[in-house]
Amino acid sequence: MWEYKKYFDKQIKNIINNSAEVAKNYVDQTVNSVESDILLIALDVNNQANLYYNNLDRFGNFLATQRLIRRLDEIYLLDSSGTIIMSNIVDTNLEYISPPEEAFQMSLEGKPVRFTDPRTNRTSALVKLNNFIDTYLYIVKYMDPKLINYLQQTREAVSFYYVVQDRKTGIKITFAIIYVLIVSLLLFLSVTISINFASRLTRPIINLIGASEKISSGDLNAKVPKIDTDREFEKLNKNFNLMIDKLKKQQDKLLLTERHQAWENVARKLAHEIKNPLTPIQLSIELIREKYLKNNKDENNNLSNYLNTISKQIKDIDHLVNEFSDFARMPKPILKKININKTINRAINLLILSEPNIRFKFKENETKNNIKGDEEQLNRVFINLLKNSIDSIHQKLKNNVDFKGKINIEIKVDNDYIYIIIEDNGVGFDKVDKSKMLTPYFTTKQNGTGLGLAVVSKIISDHNSTILFESIKNGARVEITLPKYYE
Repeated sequence: MWEYKKYFDKQIKNIINNSAEVAKNYVDQTVNSVESDILLIALDVNNQANLYYNNLDRFGNFLATQRLIRRLDEIYLLDSSGTIIMSNIVDTNLEYISPPEEAFQMSLEGKPVRFTDPRTNRTSALVKLNNFIDTYLYIVKYMDPKLINYLQQTREAVSFYYVVQDRKTGIKITFAIIYVLIVSLLLFLSVTISINFASRLTRPIINLIGASEKISSGDLNAKVPKIDTDREFEKLNKNFNLMIDKLKKQQDKLLLTERHQAWENVARKLAHEIKNPLTPIQLSIELIREKYLKNNKDENNNLSNYLNTISKQIKDIDHLVNEFSDFARMPKPILKKININKTINRAINLLILSEPNIRFKFKENETKNNIKGDEEQLNRVFINLLKNSIDSIHQKLKNNVDFKGKINIEIKVDNDYIYIIIEDNGVGFDKVDKSKMLTPYFTTKQNGTGLGLAVVSKIISDHNSTILFESIKNGARVEITLPKYYE
């Protein structure tokens, strides 16, 4: 019986001592984490010294992010007199407690000074910032009040156990064991919850860092993955992805503008170099015609045909050169308030009479779809796109004379944009390299110059708008997005 009691007492004593050790380790871990946190933050803050002197608002946001990442309650920049230069705290109602004067002296050695306040459950640290003038980093972390309460209860239970042990009261010892076990369980659960919470914070931050590294290397297709996290992080991830999308659009627009400028220079030089010799060639043909065909028309019939062929080819070249010149000299748009419905109707009415076998259907809403644009240039856009749809339908008609062509135009709107959708049942874009469609001089037509869609792309770009080409079942679809105009 005595052996059982001795064994039982030994087990109880181990549980009591282990609970006290867990409580002590938790406090030590919290204190040590503050020291490691301030070293990491000081490194980042010193690296951002230029940001502090150039953009104080952005530096304030950076300081807030540091507090959030390290799960601190308070973070300050102080001068040597203890005056607050900048701060970011969780609870503004709490009393500010300045570091002791000796802490400032000790931190001059370059090492962080750590101190605690048992009365307020505060663990603090102070370190001097080398890249700043008379500036110290001061951080504060509060231990969880619930955990502090559990630790206090554990200490009381330990004291109570030894009192009970001295009194040799079996009932009180049993009660103390149960009490310690419950408190230990609560402490364990609290620590587990804290670890899970920390993981919930670090995962979205790691995702953001990964996406940032990809962007810095030039990959603007990088995105922050969607995960189940706090609402603030979800909003941050969403805004980050929106920022990447905007950067991607701006990059694409810049590249498109640069390509257009390069092709304009090529077109201008090409038109100049080709047009110069055309006039003397044409004059030479007329001289030959006058000299050799004036009195001997029958004998020189073949020569006449040759000269006519050359003249015809010169006219074709001249027409091509004029298109090059028009592309190179295309002016900047003169932006005015216009109703896009009227512009589309104007383009349809121009083409519908010459294409009686194609059914045009324009679905326009009742609202006035006003934009700020150049009516003549946009009219040119819709004419080019509708002509492409007509040519696509004609290609199908070659193989099926009973084929019924149709072109549908629809307008959709939201609060910010007007969407113009053109669909046809022609051959579509399946056999076309869509990455080259908007490139000048690229064409799939036998007699095409390859400038039509290039002109369309440039006009759309000059209107701060976008155009999208895609194949659909039995046809093609083009969608133009134009910013809405509000007076």
